[in-house]
Amino acid sequence: MFEIDWRTLLAIVALALVTVLTRGFFFLSERDWKLPHWAERGLQYAPIAALAAVVAPEVVMTQGQLIDTWKDARLFAAAAGVAWFFWRGGVLGTIVCGMAVFLPLRLGLGW
Repeated sequence: MFEIDWRTLLAIVALALVTVLTRGFFFLSERDWKLPHWAERGLQYAPIAALAAVVAPEVVMTQGQLIDTWKDARLFAAAAGVAWFFWRGGVLGTIVCGMAVFLPLRLGLGW
């Protein structure tokens, strides 16, 4: 069938052990872990920061370069989504509004 090198097997086992230890470390203690207030407050913003770090470059860049034209459907879709979010709130409405602007511009006008 196939042959596994002993170094490959050792690497797989070592990575599995490291994963189990790091993820299970907090369950090994008998008492509750308490983070400092500043750490808890900082972790509240982590998902928003991660989302912004993924979405913002996708909106303003193409192939690693800043877009150089205003005729880009992503700009108008992002603006419409932001406007919807501040007007009505809600993630689903923001996505639907952004896509309702994006698709006609991309498919209809070829932006």
